[in-house]
Amino acid sequence: MVEPENVVFLLDVDNTLLDNDRVAQDLRQYLTENFGAERQNRYWQLFEELRSELGYADYLGALQRYRIEFPRDPHILKVSAFLIEYHFANRLYPGSLDAIERMNQWGSTVVLSDGDAVFQPRKVERSGIWDAVEGRVLIYIHKEQMLDDVEQHYPARHYVIVDDKIRILTAMKKIWGPKLTTVFVAQGHYANDPTETAKYPSADVSLARVGELADIELPALLGEAVAPNKDFGMMG
Repeated sequence: MVEPENVVFLLDVDNTLLDNDRVAQDLRQYLTENFGAERQNRYWQLFEELRSELGYADYLGALQRYRIEFPRDPHILKVSAFLIEYHFANRLYPGSLDAIERMNQWGSTVVLSDGDAVFQPRKVERSGIWDAVEGRVLIYIHKEQMLDDVEQHYPARHYVIVDDKIRILTAMKKIWGPKLTTVFVAQGHYANDPTETAKYPSADVSLARVGELADIELPALLGEAVAPNKDFGMMG
């Protein structure tokens, strides 16, 4: 049986470590330049329809549906190459890898993301995040519903989740309670939607940017989780 660690850090990818809004913006521009505004809009309609069905973003799946509607368009193969070969490392938020390095000093860092089984891991790999967390990557359809599997792979006495979606943080807190410290980073369109954030209670820790984690001290991050009866050893 695997001995549980003192603390495991769970890190979201899109709009947490990596500016996925900028990736989508670049894709919109590419589609408009190569296909025109009308077909660019159609791609995103298919994208949203598929996301509603699957529960996660599937860029390549939307491209397949686009291909069914426009089977004679030869440019579609270039879109696939654009997505697969995209320079995701250029879209990392400042300080993302420094934050991971900092947390690696305290415990294991694990990518915990939603997404498809092809494009999302490609994004994690090409951005450099995969190497930064030493291959500890978990990608689910609905990660907040898979916490038992997370515990099986990476058992710990305490978890820290870093995410831009307050909805996800709230759902995980309901399951793990005081065993979890939630860290909200105000990056991306979800995090900066006041209507969305107002629906849920505040996270344990709120940061303006993920790079702040590179300079934070562990007791300040864990707060009440670092109690006299908790054996967190030499962390900090």
